[in-house]
Amino acid sequence: MTNEGAAATTIAEIAKEAGVSIPTVSKVLNGRPDVAASTRAHVEAIIDKHGYRRRKSRAQRNGTGLVELVFHELDSAWAGQIIKGVELVAGAERIGVVLSELGGEHRPRQEWLDDVLARRPLGVIFVLSDVDDTQRRQLASRNIPFVVVDTAGDLPEGVPAVGSQNWSGGLAATRHLLGLGHRRIAVISGPADVLCSRARVDGYRTALDEAGVPVDPELIRYGDFFVGGGYTHGSELLDQPERPTAIFAGSDNQALGVLRAARERGLRVPEDLSVVGYDDLPVSDWLTPPLTTVHQPLTEMASTATQILLRLVRGEKVRNSRIDLATELVVRDSTAPPPAQA
Repeated sequence: MTNEGAAATTIAEIAKEAGVSIPTVSKVLNGRPDVAASTRAHVEAIIDKHGYRRRKSRAQRNGTGLVELVFHELDSAWAGQIIKGVELVAGAERIGVVLSELGGEHRPRQEWLDDVLARRPLGVIFVLSDVDDTQRRQLASRNIPFVVVDTAGDLPEGVPAVGSQNWSGGLAATRHLLGLGHRRIAVISGPADVLCSRARVDGYRTALDEAGVPVDPELIRYGDFFVGGGYTHGSELLDQPERPTAIFAGSDNQALGVLRAARERGLRVPEDLSVVGYDDLPVSDWLTPPLTTVHQPLTEMASTATQILLRLVRGEKVRNSRIDLATELVVRDSTAPPPAQA
């Protein structure tokens, strides 16, 4: 048996069954690009068939090396809070962190995964992204564990994930606005195919239903979590003949865009329009007015995910595969009762 093989199957046996050389199998395992796609797929199928698991590298056994941190997009302060949380844990263990971005996609291309396999990190943390079944098996066969932070969609049973209570956050934000007397409340969320986006809108719907306020589809918008999306949707909502008196934005960045749209229309916040954000980024307390928002424990989510990943690297069992941390409404100065004429 080679020093890379699993207990039951060796690289030599895989090579013999696949009808290729041992170096070719090694290249596939290492994510090398110089293997034909058809040959790679054939070898991967045999690796999967035998449940082959590569022995842990020396770095994995010693707890040193690198962790791959993967974002679907990287250009926001939101990402900075996630990086901070990962670094808090990884730095204390003297483990480096490599950043990757998927260019807005929620699932990596195979070429990207091949590069990761070649780097052989201790493990991977996916943020608002995930891998398909084939890619999961490829990571497993190389003994590279992974954890998902703020999953973009439903995950298979047993995939470790750390998120927050998005439904409760949407519920709390909308209840707050209803308690102030608002009835025409709009919501701007992230992409409709992202789980946390839908969960926040579901919380919004539940709060309206509790209060006996009909849900107006014209007041529900899906877009992205960035400033531009908040500005575009906020402008459209505020240009309606019967504009909303309050807007619940699915991120603090979106709320920034809404605030600009309101200023351009001569609307005062909170006198003419109440605005609630989501995330509680450090900048939210420095806005004018300071932003009422839902605190999402981003740093704690990332730290928890990193702790779970390092436990998996050490071969420990993880009892709870899904952890959702609590959210909390932070009331500042961007919300108030609706104007009397509204």
